[in-house]
Order: sequence, then structure tokens, then C-alpha cells
Amino acid sequence: MTHHLALSILDPASLITSFGLVGVYAIIFVECALIIGFFLPGDSLLFVAGVAASSAADKLVGAHLNYAALLVVTPIVAIVGSQIGHYTGAKFGRRLFEKPDSRFFKRRYAVRAEFYFNKYGGAKAVLVSRFIVGVRTFVNPLAGMLEMPARTFLLWSTIGNIVWVELMLVLGHALGTKVKGNIDTTILPIAAVVAVITLIPLALEMLKERRAAQRGELTELQRFEREQEELFQARQQTDDPGQVAVAASRHRK
Repeated sequence: MTHHLALSILDPASLITSFGLVGVYAIIFVECALIIGFFLPGDSLLFVAGVAASSAADKLVGAHLNYAALLVVTPIVAIVGSQIGHYTGAKFGRRLFEKPDSRFFKRRYAVRAEFYFNKYGGAKAVLVSRFIVGVRTFVNPLAGMLEMPARTFLLWSTIGNIVWVELMLVLGHALGTKVKGNIDTTILPIAAVVAVITLIPLALEMLKERRAAQRGELTELQRFEREQEELFQARQQTDDPGQVAVAASRHRK
């Protein structure tokens, strides 16, 4: 049953047919509010939700969603979730990111979010991150950790979330009324393309890394990642109880 639920969460069409609007709201909220939501299919879910609100919903998805409810409530859910993410970052600081990789946490996304935040500034990073899978989840608590004022964050997060959510919903709704076929042969491939588009910034960074490697150099992001990893390892050693005990013993001597 747990395995089936996991598949439903990761499959937009299955999630919509199983949980309807509540499922859409829940996934978008978790992706924006909690760092464990970085792997959730926000882009493709919004796109398929738009399809599910079109005249071809029953044929293409097997469920029908209220378009007005999607357009009005979903961006609000994303904004509230993002603000909660900002609050947790402000409250708990770097402790949120000081943990090894696991199934529900990948440090590289947090590091990349911090890189973009430092490079482009808070406002632009918050805006652009809405369209970068994985990174958009970590930017919210990161903004709080780096002391971006809550009101300033709310302004740019609101703009970014509205553009992101509404764009994906409108695209899905428009294509749903025009594309013929079924969910497997038409809509899901298009949704996959939409998801791939959000990976373009990461793909461009990988291209930069490959070209830099050919020249025997490191990109700006790679240098930042190495620096952050070294700092992380140093902090881990400092926070280790055994290391603290040894240091205290040496100090007493």
C-alpha cells in the first residue's frame, strides 16, 4: 500500500484521479514548505492539473478539476508554503542543511540554491528558482537563513509563485482542449517535456562543467560546491562529540 501511495504521489495523473484538488494543493504545499519535498513533481502536476480542468479532462485524465479553484487557490498554497519555508530557515538556520544525503534530502540542491542566491541576489534568486526543479524548494528556507526580510521575500515569492503556477496551469488547460488522444500517448509526454524544460538551467551548468573539465578548470559553481563541502566536513568534525571531548581534554592540559 505504501509503495502504491508513493507511485500515486509521483504520477500526476494518478494523484489527481485519487485525491483531486486536495492532492494538488498538498503536493505544491509540501514542495514549497518542506525540504523533503524537493523530489515532488510540481511542474508536471500543475500541467496535468490544467489538463484535468479542460473540456477533455475525463477522456485524457479520468477526472475533472475546477479550473477557478486551481487558478485561485493553488498559487496561494504555494505562497503560504514558501513563507513557511522561509520561517523555518530563519528559525533553525544552517542546521536544516547540516545533514548527510538521504532519500529525502540532497545537499547539492541546498548548495546550488545558496550559489544562485549569492550570485544573483535574493530577489532574482527567489523569482528564477520557481522554474528550477529541486532548487526552488531549498531557496525558501535558505532565504530565511540568510536573513532576507520576510516582507521582501513575500513580495518576490508571491510574484514568482503566481507566474509559475498560473503559467503551468494555463498551458495544460490550453493544450488539453486541443490535443487528441489519451493521457499516455499525448499529455504525459508533453508533461515530461515541460518537466525537462525546467532542467535546462541545470543542463547548462553541466555543459559549463564539461567544458571547464576539458580545459582542466573548475566552474564558479564547482568551486563554490567544493568550498561548501569542505566547510560542511569541518563543521561535522567540530560538532562530533568525540572531537569536542578530545579538544576539551587538550585544552585542559
